[in-house]
Amino acid sequence: MATLVGVALTVCLGVWQLSRGHEKEALHAAIMAQQAQPALDTAAVLKDRSVFAQLHQGVSLEGRWLSQHTVYLENRPMQGRSGFIVLTPMQLDGGTTVLVQRGWIPRHQQDRTLLAPVDTPQGQVQVSGRIASGPSEVMGLGETSLKTTAQTTGQSPIRQNLKLVEFSNEIGVSLVGTVLQTDSDADGLQRNWPQITAGVEKHWGYAFQWFALAAVQLLLYFWYQWIKPYRHAR
Repeated sequence: MATLVGVALTVCLGVWQLSRGHEKEALHAAIMAQQAQPALDTAAVLKDRSVFAQLHQGVSLEGRWLSQHTVYLENRPMQGRSGFIVLTPMQLDGGTTVLVQRGWIPRHQQDRTLLAPVDTPQGQVQVSGRIASGPSEVMGLGETSLKTTAQTTGQSPIRQNLKLVEFSNEIGVSLVGTVLQTDSDADGLQRNWPQITAGVEKHWGYAFQWFALAAVQLLLYFWYQWIKPYRHAR
């Protein structure tokens, strides 16, 4: 009975890991299909703002930077180096503004508050990218570290994390979504963003371990209940 319960449990866990892997493969295929769609231009975005719910959709937007609201998210490594992710709101028209995750700059070795200059042209600019959910959050040392805003750092644009709704309220501009810029690095910002992968390898590995454990239980059962007593009797 113990063997039956153990084998049934481990087989079920293995099958569950296989199903999780297939789900992630399907999700990855959907993301790749979304990225393969033609990029939406500014007119299409202004016509229907709900497109910002379509994550990974390519866009080609034209607007002007609100450089006074540029922020730098610290502790964001890229290719093994510590640095900042630069974000700047981009105004498409009088009532539509998006937050653009523009790229990455390295951190100063001696003083983290010394920021490398970022070229932010005035007037109309063109930005290519894809709709994103926003930068991931990093671990903070309590609630105060999560609110490293201009008010708490003496007008410093450096902060640890940024939430779209809270940032919109802070700067007094309604941000309809986030765009991950994918243009070339001609402006000095690095954009070697991590590639989106399915991440199914670990599920295949876990499934193999569970199925192997089920096989081991069966082998042990037959050895101790059948083979060993038979050899002992002989």
